[in-house]
Amino acid sequence: MVVVWSIDGCTIKTFVQSWQFKQDYITLKVNSFANINQTHQNFSHSLRNITLNPTLNTTHFPFLNVNSSLETKKSSLNWVSAELENNFTANLLSRWLAEGGEPCKDSKTVEIKIPGLDKDDLVELSAGEIHYFMFQAVDESGNGRCLGGDYFEFDLSGDSWKSRPLVKDFGNGTYSVSLQVHPDFAGDYNLTIILLFRHFQGLKFSPARFAYDKQLRHMKIRFFRTKTQLPELQICQKSDFNRDVWSGRWTRHGKNDGCRISNDGRYRCLAPDFPCRNPWCNGSLGVLESNGWVYSSHCSFRLFTVDSGWDCLKNRWIFFWGDSNHVDTIRNMLNFVLGLPEIKSVPRRFDMNFSNPKDRSQMVRITSIFNGHWNGTQNYLGLDSLKDEGFRNLLKKYFSEDSVPDTIIMNSGLHDGVHWSNIRAFSRGAEYAASFWKDIMESVRRRGLVVPQIIFRSTIATGGYARLLAFNPNKMEAFNGVFLEKLRRAGLVSSVIDNFDMTFSWHFDNRCNDGVHYGRAPLKMKWRDGEIGHQYFVDLMLCHVLLNVLCAR
Repeated sequence: MVVVWSIDGCTIKTFVQSWQFKQDYITLKVNSFANINQTHQNFSHSLRNITLNPTLNTTHFPFLNVNSSLETKKSSLNWVSAELENNFTANLLSRWLAEGGEPCKDSKTVEIKIPGLDKDDLVELSAGEIHYFMFQAVDESGNGRCLGGDYFEFDLSGDSWKSRPLVKDFGNGTYSVSLQVHPDFAGDYNLTIILLFRHFQGLKFSPARFAYDKQLRHMKIRFFRTKTQLPELQICQKSDFNRDVWSGRWTRHGKNDGCRISNDGRYRCLAPDFPCRNPWCNGSLGVLESNGWVYSSHCSFRLFTVDSGWDCLKNRWIFFWGDSNHVDTIRNMLNFVLGLPEIKSVPRRFDMNFSNPKDRSQMVRITSIFNGHWNGTQNYLGLDSLKDEGFRNLLKKYFSEDSVPDTIIMNSGLHDGVHWSNIRAFSRGAEYAASFWKDIMESVRRRGLVVPQIIFRSTIATGGYARLLAFNPNKMEAFNGVFLEKLRRAGLVSSVIDNFDMTFSWHFDNRCNDGVHYGRAPLKMKWRDGEIGHQYFVDLMLCHVLLNVLCAR
């Protein structure tokens, strides 16, 4: 996603010019430059094993003190953070429609030059600070391109950390990537760079034949520990969900190397009460069934027990409107979080009450309306399903009675990626959808009822083989930004969950997804990647994040 950032009022253009003439990369000390906005910081730490439970053979990962002669003076830093670009849709359309006419614009990117990282020796960087690297797209002759729009996938991974560094497109063939690692997570990392699509070709109606999908770099980077300190993450509050774009990472705080899938398809690798490590999460890490992985962003998340989950959702009416990933999330929430494993599936379209088996007075009403098509058995209309009057009336019905849902959770969905001919057409569809929902909310307000809170849950980053298809990450990230901007301008969005960022670190293969879903029901069978058992914890993490939003104060 495109972001805008500045340093004490000085635009980044100054640094581009500085790089072109003076140096390979810039290290930004955030205590000196306090107004930095970026996406995606990253964390990993060295590990040593301590067996806590002989039965599960689990490992808890303490932080290590890494001594280095390169340690800097102790100072206070800030986390990097992200913002959605102002006038996102208009600027995207302008760049997409930019004319060529010059060799440097009409050529195709086949490689990059990234002087600050292209070295024979191991790259070593200080943890805590922001390391900002410029790179240049070049064609098959080695000449620099002077037009942007290439879609790069960056992955920075260690044994206990996975995240997506920020890539900034300056529109002239130059790009930047920014790396930051928490000092407590110092250690060795792999930085992988993939060029997935060139010059907005991922936004095409049928993009598969244009996919490049070439790994340009796979390099080792060592982050050494410093005495610098980043502000400790806090448990998410209501105001934390106002951010349009998140800057998250997955960290690992336990591991069971001998864990095997059970006959019911589940991975019970850590004890249910295996503790979270403060400040990266709060609660029992074992409930995620992730073998120690947990997601955090600009704040960290509470992990719910069955009892606390029901305390959160009792007497609520939650309305879901989006693609079939909602179906998986609802089922996983019922099975894993609310203790209702007997519910094996839920349909695309339903309206039901669910009771706490331990306390029948606690109930939650969940309504789910699939928006991939106005006919719930078909696909690939997305937001254009609203063109059907019967479908519009179905949605209006739930908001025209004496009581209405207290919360709406919505996304556009993968079906939009298949349906719309281009980004301009989708923009018009998103505009209409925002107008439709604004009219519904106004009708609720006029009747003197409490207007539902609307949570925008961005669409996933499709994984493995699906990275090349009509709902590829390039397109879905753009669609997320367009739809969110339309909803924001209509005054509809109460909170945002950046599920694209949550899923991106796991989208390079199909170990945690079937390409288009991250939460398929556990099953001991061969999945698309040929391995036994599907890792469903990414969607289960989303379930807990949803409860954090629903019950935040």
